[in-house]
Amino acid sequence: MASQTTGQPVAPSVENPSASESVSMEELQLAARNHAMPLEALRYPITPAGLHYLLIHFDIPAVEVASWRLAVDGLVERPLTLSLEELQARPKVTLPVTLECAGNGRALLTPRSISQPWLNEAVGTAEWTGTPLAPILREAGIHSDAIEVVFTGIDRGVQGGEAQDYQRSLTLDDALRDEVLLAYAMNGAPLLPQHGYPLRLIVPGWYGMTHVKWLRGITLIAEAFQGYQQAGTYLFKKNEDDPGVPVTRMAPRSLMEPPGIPDFMSRARVLAAGACALAGRAWSGQGIVERVEISTDGGRTWQDAALGESPSQSPYAWRPWTFDWQAAPGAYDLCSRATDSAGNIQPLDAPWNVGGFMNNAVQHVAVTVS
Repeated sequence: MASQTTGQPVAPSVENPSASESVSMEELQLAARNHAMPLEALRYPITPAGLHYLLIHFDIPAVEVASWRLAVDGLVERPLTLSLEELQARPKVTLPVTLECAGNGRALLTPRSISQPWLNEAVGTAEWTGTPLAPILREAGIHSDAIEVVFTGIDRGVQGGEAQDYQRSLTLDDALRDEVLLAYAMNGAPLLPQHGYPLRLIVPGWYGMTHVKWLRGITLIAEAFQGYQQAGTYLFKKNEDDPGVPVTRMAPRSLMEPPGIPDFMSRARVLAAGACALAGRAWSGQGIVERVEISTDGGRTWQDAALGESPSQSPYAWRPWTFDWQAAPGAYDLCSRATDSAGNIQPLDAPWNVGGFMNNAVQHVAVTVS
């Protein structure tokens, strides 16, 4: 039940966060370099490129496309060197795909892991255009000893005390999936510099760290890749002594388009009484979202929302949902939760972990109705 109020609503305000909520200067630098998708952008089935979330580990590299080449080497019979023009001449696929940062929701865990302080907004859905990876690997001739494929970006920096190119790997089976793309366009335009120009990897269903940007090399190897971004981070660890489980596919999540108008500091919402159409989007990399439920009392009771179709009915893009709410005067805690086809249900509370990864706990939207 909602608590009842009278008179004009006053949304809560957070002018002076406590010391436990404050962020370090290092985190502030990260937050200034990277950006989240404003939740009101959930209204767009395809996120405009400038609103799509963005995480850049090191620097945006300068790339001269005339001299840039993609190398395909390692355990292959016929190493390849491909220009952007040659890649664009190959069979083309456009696929709507939802990308979410593995650290989305990190700042909502207690204690907070010190890194990019995401709340709930590190997500976006774009139409990625490129050529499938599998035919290129087969054209190169996959050696029988190859078990993993390493993807190397041009971006370079230091993390975990180690100077490195940004590198991630997939098992050979995952790399050969039909939906894995080498993308050179986003929403019908060439990749923006910050989104990986001239070429990036798209692995539908997987968290964002997998989609290597500024791609320059694809190498087949005969052992598990031990680079820092694979073996030193993006591990779900219950404590520092836990060896951890690799973070891979996105857990189910639903987000709500903010109703009403916001308080400037707290972003708590103010809404007029009466009919209100709540709306949002839900996704999962572990199955297809089959159900979204809405709560107006902080998760004590739930009602089904109406589900729509994902853009172009892509199995890798978020699905819209709507819910008709008769908003009576009061203070409310609005929530939505997703269930996918594999039976995964978005939890009210997600387990803490060292890196603050995969926090898909139910979102809470504070609303005061006048």
